Amino acid sequence: MKKINASINHHLLIGIFISFWFFIFAYFIKPFDDGTVNSRQWILISVGFSFISFLCYGLIAVIQKSVYQKVLIWNIGFEISILFLFHFLFLIITYSYYKSRILNGGFGFFEFLQVIILKSALISTPIIVLARIYSVKLIPIQDENIVIRGENKLDILKIRKNDLVCVSNSQNYVEIFFLVESQIKTKLIRSTLKKIHKDFDFLVQIHRSHLINPTHFKAWKNQDTIFLAQIELPVSKNYKEQLLSL
Repeated sequence: MKKINASINHHLLIGIFISFWFFIFAYFIKPFDDGTVNSRQWILISVGFSFISFLCYGLIAVIQKSVYQKVLIWNIGFEISILFLFHFLFLIITYSYYKSRILNGGFGFFEFLQVIILKSALISTPIIVLARIYSVKLIPIQDENIVIRGENKLDILKIRKNDLVCVSNSQNYVEIFFLVESQIKTKLIRSTLKKIHKDFDFLVQIHRSHLINPTHFKAWKNQDTIFLAQIELPVSKNYKEQLLSL
């Protein structure tokens, strides 16, 4: 998976689907019976497991969006980490619920892990992976709009986040470079580079006078210059390491 739909709302729909699956898994399949579970507790277990799975997936939806907004990339390593985090959270919270006064389950931690969690993980992981893949294929990834405001009331620029290429200092102004139908356009706004960087922390500083949107980084021209979309910019030594780490 090289792309991700980072929309929390879309992933909450996946969370509802997963929670429904966990209810079916717990109530109808009954993955365990340690001799201490009655019919009333099966209902409580099923509803509890369902709600906990939704809560855990909701948490990872928030976490993955935060990570994606910072790094602007997604790869198999991130995907595996997110799946592992989901199962880890599900293990801790469901075991706490299982051992609570509501259920007072009889399994110990490692027995609970082996009999319940590993069994559910083997079945649920492919379902979660497929749901996440189809969240990209079936639900379009919407570009986020950003609004850049200057000191003057008319200093407003609303563009898609991915269309912002770079921002350069220009005396008492900043010059915004952005794409319109694949062509570079510019706009001067009365502001400071420092404020722009504070407002839009996904931008990367490469020079005291330049910020770039890392999605538009193309290649190094030489040790001190990079190519962006239709633009060349200098890179100072103080910021070179940060750019190399992208």
